[in-house]
Amino acid sequence: MKDMDFNSSAKAIISGVGGPKNVASLIHCSTRLRFTLNDFDKADLDALKAADGVLGAVIAGGQCQVIIGNDVVEMFDAVQGLLGNTSGNAAKGPKQSFGKVVIDFIIGVFQPLVPAIAGGGILKAVLMLLAMFGWISDKSQTYQILNLVGGSPLYFLPLLVAITTAQKLKVNPLVAVSTVGVLILPDLVTLMAKGTTLFGMNVMNVTYSSQVFPAILSVLFYSVMERFFTKYSPKPIRVFFVPMMAMLITAPITLLFLGPLGYVAGEGFVSVILFLNTHLGWLATALLAGVLPFMVATGMHKPMIPYVVSTFSTMGKEALYLPASLAHNIAESGACFAIALRTKDVKLRAVAISAAISALFGITEPALYGVTLQHKRALISVITGSVVSGAYVGIVGLTGFTIVGPGLASLPMFVDKSNPANLIHALIGFGISFAVSFVAGLLLWKNENVSDADDGKVTTTVAAEDLTAPVAGKVMPLSEVPDDVFSQGLIGKGIAVDPSEGRLVAPTAGTIEMVYETKHALGMKTDNGAELLFHIGLDTVQLNGQYFESDVQVGQHVEAGEVLETFDLAKIKAAGYNPVTMMVVTNQDNYTIAVDESNTETVDQSVMNIAKLGV
Repeated sequence: MKDMDFNSSAKAIISGVGGPKNVASLIHCSTRLRFTLNDFDKADLDALKAADGVLGAVIAGGQCQVIIGNDVVEMFDAVQGLLGNTSGNAAKGPKQSFGKVVIDFIIGVFQPLVPAIAGGGILKAVLMLLAMFGWISDKSQTYQILNLVGGSPLYFLPLLVAITTAQKLKVNPLVAVSTVGVLILPDLVTLMAKGTTLFGMNVMNVTYSSQVFPAILSVLFYSVMERFFTKYSPKPIRVFFVPMMAMLITAPITLLFLGPLGYVAGEGFVSVILFLNTHLGWLATALLAGVLPFMVATGMHKPMIPYVVSTFSTMGKEALYLPASLAHNIAESGACFAIALRTKDVKLRAVAISAAISALFGITEPALYGVTLQHKRALISVITGSVVSGAYVGIVGLTGFTIVGPGLASLPMFVDKSNPANLIHALIGFGISFAVSFVAGLLLWKNENVSDADDGKVTTTVAAEDLTAPVAGKVMPLSEVPDDVFSQGLIGKGIAVDPSEGRLVAPTAGTIEMVYETKHALGMKTDNGAELLFHIGLDTVQLNGQYFESDVQVGQHVEAGEVLETFDLAKIKAAGYNPVTMMVVTNQDNYTIAVDESNTETVDQSVMNIAKLGV
């Protein structure tokens, strides 16, 4: 893509997120632009997805995430160049929910840490690999110095965290770093080792190097102090009085209380994850690998970063998320290569080849948004390869030693000097993931719009029926639902309704097959055999059944128009949840489906026609 193309796309992206004034902050990761917006309702996801160079867009994790792929750095520069300084735009829109604020804060603090930690970790891994082959002595001063260079990001992690936290909180990063730096001052470390007191209270002897949570708590407290003294100190002395007083109060509070609290919290956090991993064993890795396509698609894999960083700061390695990521990343590549061979669509073949190469090196968004999420058979192939490989690496206890997306170039992250077999297991897991997903892709893929004449069969459609809207309200295309699981058609084709009342009714006659424990969703099989899923609201599973009342039971036969569920629409909205209701056909491969996406108000009106395929 040329520079002029980046500038044109950047303008479209800025327009799609609601204009420059709606952007509170902008960062980027390896494949996505991550916007924090003042008013998320102003974001036009369809417009963003239509912009040249954009692979997808989703609002998740308290951010508007625009998926770019390998050109993310160039696109970020173009967008940032047009935006300029966005610091004056913050806090002009409506308040976000507490959960979204927390997730946005966590991602904002931890996401920028990854490049430094990954770079240093890969350097250490390469050095160990060279030493294992005998190409360099691990006793040489060159090795020792370079090894220290690779370890410095992790050792000085409290300072790096202080910087990112201060930037996120918009306080003075240099003063914040100076305050947190007290925790790893060599002279103070020596004093704490010998036993020391402050204001008559014992200072807990804690090794704060490589720690995360003590620095976060310290800067959070410092931000309160900075704002307090900035507000009340005389302007002529503010330049030195504010940092002096903020440091004077924050540093002792950190040494006596916040530092030990953060240390214990970090240890406890890691212990809980390790407990679950130990008791679930390889199953945990296999399951995580299987759901990673959905987590990555919605950006919800990013909240895993605090766990990974904390585990590294405590143990120097990680044995759940990174092995599962290896299984998933390579499965994306294998499936895309298979589709590139099988498809007759020239455009899809080009996208699949590019995405496959990208996924092979650990960047999966191009594969996810360009291929996997748009084709059910591709998704099944990826999940199959991910689960099988995830089970293997879980059984053998594969361990990662660097925080970086696993891929072909980053395989040294699995080098373990004390266990050479660890790298062998990584290579085997790599091969299993690629082979299984590749073979599954070859076997499962079917070219669209191609008849089954090659099999000697003639496909016909029989038993067509109309389905009415399950709730009263405004009908909208499924693609407009701000959740990729539905908008990308991962579950099936169907329609969505912005409800005007809290009654879910049967669109046709059928039998109830499933009622979720939280009552926000249920499944029904029509008398014609179509399997329908009704899902009331987005993320409403978190309500744990509150505001929902089910009127049917599993196995019950219902007639068209019969009430299936009632829900308190006003209270669901007041709780901050989007009440949009979806009706999708989950066994869509057996039906031709035509939907009405007229964006009209509907009551007892046909919105979908389904016709069963017969042979």
